[in-house]
Amino acid sequence: SWKYNKCLVIFALGFCALFCLHGSVSAESTCKLKAKFNLNSYKDVEKKKVVIGGMFPVHKRIASNDGNTSRVPVSSGCEGFNFRTFRWTQTMLFAINEINKRNDLLPKTDLGYVIYDSCFTISKAVEGTLTYLTGQDEAVPNYRCGNGPPLAALVGAGGSDLSIATARILGLYHFPQVSYCSTCSALNNKFQFPTFLRTIPNDQHQSTAMAQMVLHFGWTWVGIIAAEDDYGKYGIKDFKDQVEEAGVCISFSETLPKVSSPAAIQRVVQTIVESTAKIIVVFSSDVDLSPLISELLHHNVTNRTWIASEAWITSALINQPGVSPVLAGTLGFGVKRAEIPGLQRHLLDLDPFADPLTEEFWETLFNCTLDYGKALRMAREVNRTLSRAGVPDGLCTGTESVAQLSNTYSDVSQLRITYSVYKAVYAVAHALHHLEHCEPGNGPFVGKSCADITNFEPWQLMYYMKNVHFKVPNTEEEIYFVDGDIEGYYDIINWQLGGDGEISYVTVGHYNGSAAPEDRLHIRNGSIVWNNEESTPPRSVCSENCQPGTRKGIRQGEPVCCFDCIPCADGEISNTTNARECILCSGDFWSNDAHDTCVPKIIEFLAFGEPLGVTLIVIAALGALLTIAVGVVLILHIDTPLVKANDPLLSFSLLFSLVVTFLCSIVFLGEPQHWSCMTSQVALALGFALCLSSIMGGSPEGAAFLLFLNIQKKDILTCAHQRTIAMVVIACTVWLIILPPHPVKNTSAQNIKIILECDEGSIVFICCVFAYDIVLALLAFVFAFIARKLEDHFSEAKCVTFGMLVFFIVWISFVPAYLSTRGKFMVAVQIFAILASSFGLLFCIFLPKCYILLVKPERNKEEMMKPRPKPRDGTTTGTSASLATAATEINASTAVDDKD
Repeated sequence: SWKYNKCLVIFALGFCALFCLHGSVSAESTCKLKAKFNLNSYKDVEKKKVVIGGMFPVHKRIASNDGNTSRVPVSSGCEGFNFRTFRWTQTMLFAINEINKRNDLLPKTDLGYVIYDSCFTISKAVEGTLTYLTGQDEAVPNYRCGNGPPLAALVGAGGSDLSIATARILGLYHFPQVSYCSTCSALNNKFQFPTFLRTIPNDQHQSTAMAQMVLHFGWTWVGIIAAEDDYGKYGIKDFKDQVEEAGVCISFSETLPKVSSPAAIQRVVQTIVESTAKIIVVFSSDVDLSPLISELLHHNVTNRTWIASEAWITSALINQPGVSPVLAGTLGFGVKRAEIPGLQRHLLDLDPFADPLTEEFWETLFNCTLDYGKALRMAREVNRTLSRAGVPDGLCTGTESVAQLSNTYSDVSQLRITYSVYKAVYAVAHALHHLEHCEPGNGPFVGKSCADITNFEPWQLMYYMKNVHFKVPNTEEEIYFVDGDIEGYYDIINWQLGGDGEISYVTVGHYNGSAAPEDRLHIRNGSIVWNNEESTPPRSVCSENCQPGTRKGIRQGEPVCCFDCIPCADGEISNTTNARECILCSGDFWSNDAHDTCVPKIIEFLAFGEPLGVTLIVIAALGALLTIAVGVVLILHIDTPLVKANDPLLSFSLLFSLVVTFLCSIVFLGEPQHWSCMTSQVALALGFALCLSSIMGGSPEGAAFLLFLNIQKKDILTCAHQRTIAMVVIACTVWLIILPPHPVKNTSAQNIKIILECDEGSIVFICCVFAYDIVLALLAFVFAFIARKLEDHFSEAKCVTFGMLVFFIVWISFVPAYLSTRGKFMVAVQIFAILASSFGLLFCIFLPKCYILLVKPERNKEEMMKPRPKPRDGTTTGTSASLATAATEINASTAVDDKD
């Protein structure tokens, strides 16, 4: 039975082997290569221990095809040779040759290289990556074909978009990638790009540096332009977020197409022309920006200041002859610059027949061809003849001198990205050096093992790449990676127009992302030459700053940087630039004319010392003196008929009251005090009450009126006079006790002034007191008016009538004048009314008497006080004197009757 089982096992194994063989044959019959890539490359892997990969955008774009799908597709070729990036390629070759010659770095290891042209296109970058990983010209994804030397790392692949594409593929195999010019901040994500490193600063530093520059110069209105790729999108997004948070507004945001699009470029140009922004920030490669600069030159778009990213600030593709009207004064950020000894000699010592890329370089540089047959055909097409030596025109000899041409390829004055390539190659070399010199038993891998330099895995080299720390030859710059990035250091470069009309790159400052935030940006403002050839920075604002005294008014539908400056209202101020709100001045303060400071309000009252106050005092004093003078005259003539005809006591009472009214007007002047407020109003009320009651009681007109009414004058008028004074005194006393007048600050009458005035205390009391005076005035006027036709040679009734008319005219005119004035002029109007009415009464009542007493004494006789001759009809109206005498007789008889 064991023999039977043995046969079954042998049969099963044979069947399995047959099945596997059939499967293998079937696989070979169904798997086939889908495409063959058309790649330009440098390669030197023979007899090399380790191979370093490289990828550079030697061409600007892939060649267009006719889109014909009726034939087998062919990988597109490239066009637009780029001398600048070709220098980068030669720098990698130079660095590898330099390392191979050194005895202190990889002394036992010769480095080989495989370098591909990415043509500044993602598809070509992916083709090159797959081909490099496969190890042969025909790419087989996920396979390493052949038994050549191990692949160390890939230096490349150029722009950020290209590195993102290649990093995703290389990350799958933990294959190290060191970029020399991919700055996009998205590559900082180690979850997506675990094996990506770079020897150029992260764009997060550059975006921050640009934002700080914009804030440094006070620009609040900027335009932004970004390439339509990850480099432009991420870079400009970081910049935009930072400046907008700081209050800067974006005038416009445009993108540059990756594929040639004249319509899109025209749209961007039109946006720039229409915008008022004078500052334009550009995150783009030189290749993508070049079409826009050409169009701006065509439209002569000047008077703009450009802020450049590191990708084009030192690019000869942009700095072409004739760009100074557009780009002079440009400011930008360049990565560290260095001198690389021996590089220029290497660049000049090229063999044009060494490889296709160098051959194309030579033909493009000298505008000729190295192919004799092609040169001959070209000569025949244009009907050219052969030279004397039998060589057709347009044929390169291969002995042309590169050094004699002024070309960006051989220009080593601005080695920035070139220096970054140099550092990237040395970073890989130092990592390989540490891997090679690992001591067995002290290695970093499982069991403290080491990797074999002749057969290591990519992830093993990645360990050393992440931890590499070395000094770059000649510059002594320390290189180490922190999460795959190096420190963020930039030179600030200014494009300045020289005397020869050429633009030169002048370093005017630097940015150090490792320093403290306040010390990162250093700019020598005086060293900058702006696009307007002035030393002062251009202004780029949507709206000019609102100065103190104004506030910002938002424009609906526009950015916050676009606003109107609205003057602060009266009583409000703003003491800062671009204030959002005005501040209300408090209490005793008011805004000045500029509305930027609250100043104390003007204190206003009618002062003694000012011209108006002095004038009123003089007038009041003059009135009082005149009144006293009249009293003196009456005293001197007290025994004369004219003085006796009127009650001398009441005449002196009237004169005393006028003196009081004249002098009380002075109390209204000066800063109101408690005593002055109470005294002025009370004195005025008492003065007028005494004056008016004296007119009623002391005049013959009052006696005549009472005689007509058959009323006893002596009792009634004397009693009325006393009661009048008593009532006014009582009313004023109650007024002063209950609600006395007091000084107040009136801040509502005039905004800019504080008017010091007297508050009457009680409107009711003051109205009652002065209403009583008005009643007395009306009665006095009525008495005088009735008695005006008495047949006297001297008619006092008429004088009193005129005096009362003046009194009423003055005080009726006073009301509208008082109500229409403010401040100290209200007091002036009130004093004027007091003085005018007092002068009216004084002159109208006493001037005629003084005239007779002093000028016409012959009329001061008894007969002049008698009635005039009777009229022809025999009727008589009597005189004021006769009526007064009759009234006296009636009083006397009445007294006799009372005794009986």
